[in-house]
Amino acid sequence: MCSDVRWRLRWESDLQQADHVELSEFFRKTYGPTGAFNSEPFEGGRSWAGARPELRAISYDAHGVAAHIGILRRFIKVDEVELLVADLGLYGVRADLEGQGIGHSMRVLYPILRQLGVPFAFGTVRHAMRNHMERFCRDGLAAIVSGVRVRSTLADVYLDLPPTRDEDVLVVVVPIGLSMSEWPSGTLIVRNGPEL
Repeated sequence: MCSDVRWRLRWESDLQQADHVELSEFFRKTYGPTGAFNSEPFEGGRSWAGARPELRAISYDAHGVAAHIGILRRFIKVDEVELLVADLGLYGVRADLEGQGIGHSMRVLYPILRQLGVPFAFGTVRHAMRNHMERFCRDGLAAIVSGVRVRSTLADVYLDLPPTRDEDVLVVVVPIGLSMSEWPSGTLIVRNGPEL
């Protein structure tokens, strides 16, 4: 299956309106089954939910967008330790391809992450994705960090809500320029901005 997909790395500024429309449809279909609220940010051709990615890895096959992951370099704090990471988000696989190993073909990202000069890539997913992420981490290319809450700013300002949100999510770390043993220990990760 993975040989049927081709990955393209696209800088955000290189995307055209048609690309955003195609990606927004992909995200509505991918995230919609997890709840209508999850697909709402992608209405009207918008292809991001919170922060906009800097770089996107987009997989295509004969039926269009097959998978996607967004990348944004940013500083985070792990307790009080500031750390440059490639924040990974907007992860999705088209429903008909789930369970066929397309996630492992994302290894195309490793050389790009090294070029970005980050010591780690970092991402968060719902706890319901634990089994999927454990399979992805099995070969040692990534690790799940437990017992950590993540604070992010909201993407928009709401007068009736606080400007930040703390979440109990699954944290996945990919060592790029440093080893996993050099990831700082802590119980709170603070993103410097909204999640992807």
